[in-house]
Amino acid sequence: MAGSIRNDGNTWYYILEIGRVNGKRRQKKKRGFKTKKEAQKALIEAEHAILQKGMYHEPAKTLYGEYLKSWLDDKKIIVKDSTYKIYHWLIHKHIIPYLGHIEISKIRPNDIQKLYNELITNDLLARENVQKIHSLINDSLNKAVKCDLINRNVASLVDRPKAYKSELSVWSIQEVKLFLNNAKTSRYHIAFVLALSTGMRQGEILALRWKDIDFSKQTLSIRQTLSHTGNKINTGAKTKSSLRNITLPEETINLLIKHKKAIQSEKRLADILYNDNDLVVCTNVGTPCSPRNLLRTFYSITKQSSVPRIRFHDLRHTHATLLLEQGTHPKVVSERLGHSNVRITLDTYSHVLPTMQVETANKLNSLLFN
Repeated sequence: MAGSIRNDGNTWYYILEIGRVNGKRRQKKKRGFKTKKEAQKALIEAEHAILQKGMYHEPAKTLYGEYLKSWLDDKKIIVKDSTYKIYHWLIHKHIIPYLGHIEISKIRPNDIQKLYNELITNDLLARENVQKIHSLINDSLNKAVKCDLINRNVASLVDRPKAYKSELSVWSIQEVKLFLNNAKTSRYHIAFVLALSTGMRQGEILALRWKDIDFSKQTLSIRQTLSHTGNKINTGAKTKSSLRNITLPEETINLLIKHKKAIQSEKRLADILYNDNDLVVCTNVGTPCSPRNLLRTFYSITKQSSVPRIRFHDLRHTHATLLLEQGTHPKVVSERLGHSNVRITLDTYSHVLPTMQVETANKLNSLLFN
């Protein structure tokens, strides 16, 4: 068995001598490599495949788009509904239209790179989503290798696109107070209070139950989430670290007690029509609140309050930023947010660190020289 690397003027290719079949010489050629190094690596992989299996594995002629649909079906049973919807959108909206017509064995690193260039240059997707597309392509081709559909994963030869973090949008303490004052008459007032005083995510707030709150210890436990569509409560949380306990400010406890009395009054009024899901934030008949309605009310009160328009999720960022600005240890903030480690917290809220450095220097100055 022998192989050689050659150049056709534009790209590199290899020729692999497989041997003789029925007395006839048999070769395998593979073209389209951008560099000699890529061609050499592919040749080694092909030779290794022959030694391992005793024969050369002929790559499948399946179109990548058809394979992706099947791969996505397999993913559906192991990922959350919200994650599946993101996968489905990225694959059907961006990957299949660009790469779906190519046979899975004929996809080249350059084809994948061109897709990334198209998405980034024309600003069709946020950089974070282009990174997700890279992960999907890489994961799907890894699976294809394991299933003997292709001999190698060409996505591994393409650099993962870089993502640049956008500056976080948060409110000042004055803006927080103004917003909460205008939200007092809203049904969702307690949801806004929880977001700003705990850093909970939207889905965590809308799935919070009364039994998850310990009024004597002034803590709450996050044990489930509401889906983005509002039609399903998922046991568990976004990640293992998201299952956490949070200590509540005294005024938040007082507002929860007041809110519970209002919910009990609605329950008595609705009588047999009430669906008791034990939810803290719910409709007047006990069913989960629609995330869409929550956001509609949030943006309406934001406009009414004449404060900067931010996302509901930015209330979580506001919570963390205010705590860090007050000198709260990043480890404590990390635990309240449910981050897997404090490095994520420090990286996300690095904009607060320069201020903390100045305050630390001032405290040291007072301690050492006053």
